[in-house]
Amino acid sequence: MASKSVKLLWALSFSVILTLFSFQVRAAEPAAEQAAEPVAEATAQPTHEAGKMDISHEIFSHIQDAHDWHLFSIGENPVTIPLPVIIYSPTNGLSTFMSSRFEHGHAAYNGYQLNKDGKVEALDGSKIYDISLTKNVVAMFLAVILILILFLRVSKKYKENGPDKAPSGMQNAVEACVVFIRDEVAIPNLGKDYKRFMPLILTIFFFIWIANMLGLIPGGANLTGNIAVTCCLAVIAFVVMLFTSKKHFWGHLFNPPGMPTAVKFILVPIELISLIIKPIALMIRLFANMLAGHIVIACFVLLIFIFANLNVWIGGSFSVISVALSVFSMLIELLVTAIQAYIFANLTAIFIGQMIEDHSHHAGEEGFDHTDTERELSL
Repeated sequence: MASKSVKLLWALSFSVILTLFSFQVRAAEPAAEQAAEPVAEATAQPTHEAGKMDISHEIFSHIQDAHDWHLFSIGENPVTIPLPVIIYSPTNGLSTFMSSRFEHGHAAYNGYQLNKDGKVEALDGSKIYDISLTKNVVAMFLAVILILILFLRVSKKYKENGPDKAPSGMQNAVEACVVFIRDEVAIPNLGKDYKRFMPLILTIFFFIWIANMLGLIPGGANLTGNIAVTCCLAVIAFVVMLFTSKKHFWGHLFNPPGMPTAVKFILVPIELISLIIKPIALMIRLFANMLAGHIVIACFVLLIFIFANLNVWIGGSFSVISVALSVFSMLIELLVTAIQAYIFANLTAIFIGQMIEDHSHHAGEEGFDHTDTERELSL
């Protein structure tokens, strides 16, 4: 009963805060409309009204990468953590400075500025190479540091207590995850070679899981919702697949046993396409799921301000429903963070297992597997 009261109090407090904020946004509209400059007549596309919240901009500004780490805003003043900007230009050389020099996109510095998409461009239009520490890059380093701290502490505890003493605390939680990945992912899909790939599978699982969890923190970076990050993870998995594959896999791929020659001309291209699609599926599955989850949560919160633009009291009343939907979506996302990490690790193990599987016991001419397993013999 007490826990329900605490949850209700938290929801009502959050609703009141959002309602007051919606009052502030609504009250600021007339002043902003008076101060806004008239729109040029030559503009072909109409813009949103001055002083009113641009919903699409708010959503995508929270999920896209940026050169500073936006935490929250006080009125029209954003509170951000500036990040290092590192630009190399073939004409101007290397330039390093903090992103605060751009003044949130309102100023240029040292011949560079932020465009409307938040990317750095040269004022003279010359080609540049942006190797800055953006929000996603910093979040990636943060995830790696957390993984190192976690496993170094667990490793130290194992060294102090030995493998025979029952684990406790964080060691117990990590061991449960490792045993689960070993018994449910690695051994069923990789067989006797599972120990060889356990470091890779565990690293993928914990990196994605921790990165997903960091993205749920208010003001956090949507790391796995960036297709460049998921693409790098998929490429790593694909490279491991290729370099650990056995000749039996390629033999069956380019010369399927038991198939007529005419069918092989159709089957081989299909198999090659399916091989390329595997890392693409890994990349898009993680990216789309995490991006959609963040968009849904952002939409539920911004519904308050959409209704507040119609009527302040409607926006305040709907805040309770919006908070409830946001909390529910957040709880779902907590499950999705672990599920998506498990799916990526499991599919990686399945794809690697298919390429290292030993087909030497298969009948080459007929294409059937006549090997009797111990279970079949016992039956």
